[in-house]
Amino acid sequence: MERTLYRNPDRAGFPPNLTEQERERFSWEAVASELEGGPGLNLGWLATDRHLPARAERLAFRFQLADGSRQELTCAELSRQTARFANLLGRLGIEPGQTVASLAARIPGLYLAVLGTLKKQAAFSPLFSAFGPEPIHQRLSRGHARVLLTTRRLYEKKVAALRERLPELEWVLLADAEEDLAPTVLSLSKALAKESDEFEVAFTDPETPSLLHFTSGTTGMPKGAVHVHRACLTHFATGRYALDLHDQDVYWCTADPGWVTGTSYGILSPLLHGVSCIVDEPDFDPDRWYRTLAEQKVTVWYTAPTAIRMLMRLPLKPREVYDLSALRLVASVGEPLNPEAVVWGQETLGLPIHDNWWQTETGGIMIANTPGQEIRPGSMGRPLPGVEAAIVQRTSPDAVEPVADDEEGELALKPGWPSMFRAYLAEEERYRRCFVGGWYISGDLARRDKDGYFWFVGRADDIIKTAGHMVGPFEVESALMEHPAVAEAGVIGKPDPVIGEVVKAFVSLKPGHPADEDTRRDLLGFGRKRLGSAVAPKEIEFLEVLPRTRSGKIMRRLLKARELGLPEGDLSTLEGAP
Repeated sequence: MERTLYRNPDRAGFPPNLTEQERERFSWEAVASELEGGPGLNLGWLATDRHLPARAERLAFRFQLADGSRQELTCAELSRQTARFANLLGRLGIEPGQTVASLAARIPGLYLAVLGTLKKQAAFSPLFSAFGPEPIHQRLSRGHARVLLTTRRLYEKKVAALRERLPELEWVLLADAEEDLAPTVLSLSKALAKESDEFEVAFTDPETPSLLHFTSGTTGMPKGAVHVHRACLTHFATGRYALDLHDQDVYWCTADPGWVTGTSYGILSPLLHGVSCIVDEPDFDPDRWYRTLAEQKVTVWYTAPTAIRMLMRLPLKPREVYDLSALRLVASVGEPLNPEAVVWGQETLGLPIHDNWWQTETGGIMIANTPGQEIRPGSMGRPLPGVEAAIVQRTSPDAVEPVADDEEGELALKPGWPSMFRAYLAEEERYRRCFVGGWYISGDLARRDKDGYFWFVGRADDIIKTAGHMVGPFEVESALMEHPAVAEAGVIGKPDPVIGEVVKAFVSLKPGHPADEDTRRDLLGFGRKRLGSAVAPKEIEFLEVLPRTRSGKIMRRLLKARELGLPEGDLSTLEGAP
């Protein structure tokens, strides 16, 4: 069905940054030249010191905290505080290349930690604060974290009991403690007060590791995607073209810094452009979100499809209640944005919503509906300048070839963009398998139309996208198997109109354990305790036997087909098949 095409209105006299002429003359070399002048391409320095002294008193961050208070940091203060953090890392014995991690919500200390760590040339690894103990242990252990920034509640609830299993974790910094809890569990504010607010950033090779983001796998533990300081070129270019950032913008990214969007576009990209950022700590609340847009005069808003769909369910007409006249761009990422949401944005907010596509591995936006070009509701958009994308099919284990327009295939990117991940931590073979025939194979199925717009079809693997979070079924299955009642488990994503997919587990019980509601509730609670609310299954169904291949692998594909009433496909490999 042909959909209406939209163009973003030219509000407040801001012509789009990306024109066809700009696209044609783009080069990564020109972007690098624009960012040169500091100590190499140090992400921390570029984000905090590059704009000084011209923007010293400009607002860098305004934090709306859960207790109702606000905290502000000017560009100058951000520079000084991140210098203190870098000096603190030096006093704690942290060397360049070592890992600093976080387990915290959107609080000021986390943002200082990200930027101070980058200045020190250590690698920063953010964790989602809703994770349970096992995902936290896996990521801290695999990432060889030496320092963890967190809060007192999260430390006592989720981390303290893990310390014996984390011998490399030497220091814990508590962002909300006024006094040290132990010789290695320090008050962040007290520790920072002892440090100088001057720090000379050493020359940083562009290939120096900067961020370590963990992303879920289908058949193993989480993968640690390694990014480098040269990624700043992508963060800068995509902030200019996909988010259309201009000098005086007030920018709000709702993503949690525990995920790649919250660091790449909640911290780095806007700061590289010197725009003022709004950070809202509490969980989603429609009235507060609309008030934030109005009161803070937000001009560019980057949010998630789940949040948009939740707003769509409300009868509220926000422009009749709130002054949203400052808002000129709304963008969305995390999972495909359904066409109705684009139309809702136009009708309700007065602006279409600009979907875009990228991954943890790509480090930045690759394909986008940019201002100034037509939006085709339901489409990812077109590749950004400097990005070559194609739809391919495999012709052999080591070769692929492009498919014709409007045919489905695997979405692939030509390697070479600056924010491309450089490794899966300590998993060279796993990393190598991501590249076939000179292309990075994304794992997403898509198609491209004759005008160059890309359309998401689905995942080529079993990864579950729930509320913008990527959940690996293996991780959930492994945790459930630790319950004494569980013989085996298979996990799938079940479509949901609001959050995209619900994590559903199929469980076979050991003899002596009844398949009743008490057992179901016990397993749901066990999953939340072990995995956290973001990863744990929301539904559990009991089966006497789970379908397996002859080699013993649980057939998630078959579980999903039966759940959704879809064709079951080839069953020749099913255990017990003739």
